[in-house]
Amino acid sequence: MANVSNTRGDITSHPDAPEMRARYDRMMGGRDVALVDGPMFLLGLYCAASPWILHYTSSQPSLVVHNLIMGIAIGVLALGFTNSPERMYGLSGALCALGTWMIISPWIVGSSPDTGVVLNSIIIGALAVVMGMICIVTAAKSTSRA
Repeated sequence: MANVSNTRGDITSHPDAPEMRARYDRMMGGRDVALVDGPMFLLGLYCAASPWILHYTSSQPSLVVHNLIMGIAIGVLALGFTNSPERMYGLSGALCALGTWMIISPWIVGSSPDTGVVLNSIIIGALAVVMGMICIVTAAKSTSRA
């Protein structure tokens, strides 16, 4: 009878172990911001859809276009962090800038916005700033390790 039991051997003696380890390190090398890119994409999606969710499309038409563009920009940054994080570390500060702009934009782009519109923009902006700061900190840690 054949021995079909699942015995896990030590892979360190495998001839391709160093190459597999190096490939794994290369693939996971820039994934320090993996915690942030999913929520960042959802934040961009919400920012783009928020005028319709909060029903201010008729009262603030300029903010509708603004939030749609800003949401797309945040979403594109998130996709960039997902696809090539090692190349996107330099744009971590851009997310902070987008968040800061979102905080002040209701008064600049909008015309006498109500409290709900202002709070929506402030919360989106604050979350973007926090996520951008997390990306900046992880980028600083990863460059100091290298």
